[in-house]
Parts: sequence; C-alpha cells; structure tokens
Amino acid sequence: MIKHKPFYLHKPGMVCSLGKTTEQIASELFSADKNFLVTSERYSPGKSVPLGMVDDPLPEIESADNKLHSRNNQIILAALAQIQAQIDRHLSVFPAHRIGVVLGSSTSGIAEAESAIEALHKQGDLPTGYDYAQQEIGAPSEFIARQLHLTGPVQTISTACSSGAKALASARRLLALDICDAVICGGADSLCHLTVNGFMALESVSDEPCVPFKAERKGINIGEGACLFVMSSLEPEGPHKVTLAGAGETSDAHHISAPDPTADGALRAMQRALEEAELSPSDIGYINLHGTATRQNDQMESLAVHTLFGSATPCSSTKALTGHTLGAAGALEAGFCWLTLNQPEDHVLLPPQMGDGDLDSELSPISLVNQGERSASPLHYALSNSFAFGGNNIALVLGVNE
Repeated sequence: MIKHKPFYLHKPGMVCSLGKTTEQIASELFSADKNFLVTSERYSPGKSVPLGMVDDPLPEIESADNKLHSRNNQIILAALAQIQAQIDRHLSVFPAHRIGVVLGSSTSGIAEAESAIEALHKQGDLPTGYDYAQQEIGAPSEFIARQLHLTGPVQTISTACSSGAKALASARRLLALDICDAVICGGADSLCHLTVNGFMALESVSDEPCVPFKAERKGINIGEGACLFVMSSLEPEGPHKVTLAGAGETSDAHHISAPDPTADGALRAMQRALEEAELSPSDIGYINLHGTATRQNDQMESLAVHTLFGSATPCSSTKALTGHTLGAAGALEAGFCWLTLNQPEDHVLLPPQMGDGDLDSELSPISLVNQGERSASPLHYALSNSFAFGGNNIALVLGVNE
C-alpha cells in the first residue's frame, strides 16, 4: 500500500464527442439530453455504425517533423492547450527534468498508417509525409514531451481499454517514488479502421447507440478522445481539490478477450483501490462503470459491483455518450468523476445512464443513475472502473480534499 502526501489531479483538458472543452463537456455530461454519437460508415465501408467522433476542427501541428503528425496527436494538442496555464505554473516551480509524461493509448498513429497503405496499393508508393514512427506506441507521450521541452520520464502504456486509467496509477507511482515532482498523465485514442473493424470481427459492435446493462443491449460503440491531467503535490487553485486517493490493479489471466465471469479480478481491483484510499464501500458516492454494453462485460461488472457495494450505490456507464474511447476511456471517465466531484455540495448532479428500459433482470442488481438525478448526500469519493482484454483490470478512487 502506497503511503504518501496527497497527489492532486488538477483541472483536466478534455476532448470527446461531448465537446472540445472541459466546460462544454461538463454541461453535456450532466444534461445528457441528446444522442452525441454519429452514425457513419467512414471506418466500416458498407456498414453504418454509431461512433463517438470529435467533429470540431483540431489544431494543426506546426513541427516539420513528419513523425509527429497524426490525428491522435492533434486530439492531444487540443486537450493540452486547455491545461497550458497549469503546466506553466508547474514549470515555474519544478525543473523540466522532474516533470514526466505518462499516457495511455491503443492506436497512436495507426490511422495514418492505414491511409499510407491504401495509397501504396493505389499508387505504388507511400505518400509524402508518411513516417512509420507516427504509429509507434510511444509517439503520443513523446509528442507532449517535445511540445513542452520536458526531459523527465516519458512513457506510453498500452493495455487496451485500461490504458488511460493505468497511466494515472503509473503517474502516481512516479510521484510517490520521488522520481518526478509533477506528471502530465491521461489517455488519447483516435478512430481508425483497425479498431472499428476489429471489434466488428468480434461481433461486439452495435448498429444502434449502446445501452449498457439494459436488456436490449447489442454491444459497444467505438469513440475517440483525450483527457489530460497534471498530477502533483502542488495544491490546485479553486475550492475543490481532487486527489487520486487509491488505485487497484489486477490481471485475470482468464481469456484473451472475454472477462472472467466470476468477476474475481474486477472485485479485487476495486477492493485494492478502497484499501489504498483507506475507505470502505459505503464511502463511495458514485461509480463510473466500465459498462461496454456487451453481454459478458456487463454481467461480470454488475456481479462485481453488487458483491462489494450492494444495490444502492449510484452508478452509470457514460460510454453511451462518448462511445468506447479505448486507450483514452479510463482517463476520460476519471475526468467525468473529477467533474462530478467539482460541483457545489448541495447540487451534485450525477452522470446519467442513457438508454430506455430497465436494468436487465438477468444481471446482478445495481442502481443505475436516472437523468437529472442528484447525489443524496455530499459527494466526497467516486470510483471509476476500467477493464481490458486479457483481464487487465483497474479501479481508481478519486476524492475531494476540502
């Protein structure tokens, strides 16, 4: 168990289908009064599926170095711009070699590689501007370090759908071990043919907006986005000071893609996160569920949550709003918990569970949040689950230090 002073998560920079700024995303997250997914066959020719797309224009990357040019890095740049003031504040206190970068991603610049291969087949040559390094998994973190002239540790974590959450846990370890004074951490993933068609090959993609935990669910929707935090012991400005209070990580070693139906690994991840935060299940006021809307994941997760928390703790899956943003999902959903905790105590709206219909009666009973539902008591702690292929599980506890 890690014992240390509080490590704060400063206000995040966020980009996803809900909007291009943290403020816009917060407004849409808690109202959730429309469908934010776009039905398109852009990444699945001949078959239209709902996607969580970032439709707003993205900033241009000004470097002449071709390997930095990718849509993934453009999404990162849009999120990074939102936290530049925080980064400048930390650079005024800490040297560049004591500030690290840890990101989660699963696609990096694969979309650019897809376009290059298509051009190669059509024209017989790779296009000008293509660089293999665009798709290297380390590229997103290296891009941030180069943009900000940072010389501390730089790494990208790629554990599929738990990558973004694991980046936060890894960043906290760098701080606890006194390797860094601050870490820019989070996750980013962009849409590409590889992921959309890969999940379609697994027969996991719904041709309608997903409805996690509902009886009529048919599978996931894929999305893109980014969420970046500055994590440090430097106290944030503003009334609410959110910390990463606990993290629990486990591995099922059950199956390459299917979760362990006993929910043992997921349950232990949540238990370890609570132990690190020195909390009991009753201290958690909201759970952001992994909630992919696949039959196996929802069955496993509802069992794990019910076993530990019972059926009263408010919870929801926000993937119906954003799509499953893969390597970014764990960070983005931790960002949603951050936004939830950063509301006035007497008016805490909870992220609602989208979709008509009741909880699937075959699932373990859990308390899905209704639209407009508020926390019944002051909210001090929220938990966020991320579960990935290979049984790669993580649970994060975010808390408020007043």
